[in-house]
Amino acid sequence: MRLAVLKERRAAETRVAATPETVKKLLGLGLGAVAVETGAGLASGIPDAAYREAGAEIAPDAAAALAGAGIVLKVRAPLAAGEGGPDELALIPRGALLIGILGADEAAARAYAERGVDAAAMELLPRITRAQSMDVLSSQANLAGYRAVVEAAAAYDKAFPMLMTAAGTIPAANVFVMGAGVAGLQAIATARRLGGRVTATDVRPAAKEEIKSLGAAFVGHEDEESRAAQTAGGYARPMSAEFLRKQAEVVAGHIAKQDIVITTALVQGRTAPKLVSAEMVAAMRPGSVIVDIAADAGGNVALTRPGEMVVTDNGVKILGYTNWPGRIPAAASALYARNLLTFLATFWDKEAKAPRLPEDDEIVRGVLLARGGQVVHPQFAPAKAA
Repeated sequence: MRLAVLKERRAAETRVAATPETVKKLLGLGLGAVAVETGAGLASGIPDAAYREAGAEIAPDAAAALAGAGIVLKVRAPLAAGEGGPDELALIPRGALLIGILGADEAAARAYAERGVDAAAMELLPRITRAQSMDVLSSQANLAGYRAVVEAAAAYDKAFPMLMTAAGTIPAANVFVMGAGVAGLQAIATARRLGGRVTATDVRPAAKEEIKSLGAAFVGHEDEESRAAQTAGGYARPMSAEFLRKQAEVVAGHIAKQDIVITTALVQGRTAPKLVSAEMVAAMRPGSVIVDIAADAGGNVALTRPGEMVVTDNGVKILGYTNWPGRIPAAASALYARNLLTFLATFWDKEAKAPRLPEDDEIVRGVLLARGGQVVHPQFAPAKAA
């Protein structure tokens, strides 16, 4: 069994799907070879020599890396024809298992099935205890929350902590975190460590206690709808227009007093909810900073431009950078590579020295888009005739 690791070619993607640490462990499973495309790890600070020392074969291009591969590791979905690079999807051997964050939707699932590629979309991993160590969204969101605060501190033209000097006192920054999932909780913790006065909000009922446990104050509207705002998988449900209106009323007055706002709210499979209106931004003080971690999904802020930093007419900076984990690539790649290693190791058949994905396993059902030339994910598979 040969495993291939490709260089990421999509815009602004700096991560890599395997590290020298995980290459050694992958070979330890009994793989015949691990082929890493040349330059795959450079953006994460990993030279080809480090992979070679770990036992990997360095392939000169994607075609050479994929030749004869039974397993393919990627961060993002492989390029297809017409996407401005080599047709990676066409180069993947039929019957190979592709593992990555694949941007799962019906069209993607159908494309993998038509190519005869067994595709595991790790972003669909169910949030259950067994899957925690292979949860790519959580590992990457954790780093995104940390990096968001670091970027906010760099863009903010004052200091985070209260500074008492002979020349006078500089007050601590007021930081408001919107969304208390993995990214939001890490943002809260990081902002607290930097000395900010932190408040936070989230629609999910369990989030209030988590916010308080990190030393931040909770801000938000609560009612019967908010008490049922969390799915069984731990994600936020889409909220009604009436609830969002009441939440906005509470938040609007609070945002006007903030120096830094970090928005992290995402609803699985949907465009990010708009939480901060243009009017709220206009009410903020000049020099304030908004960091929109949800920019990849359209952004939580009405004025966000995905991939850019915007300075508004009233002097508010809005950081709408995309791929936040990719802004800290060495750490993000290390965690992501371990997630994929854990997934493979969990379903590794030691005798066959190959992965075995049981159809009745909850994790397998959650992530597998296509298998044996068929779309198999329940969300995307064609409806069966009655």
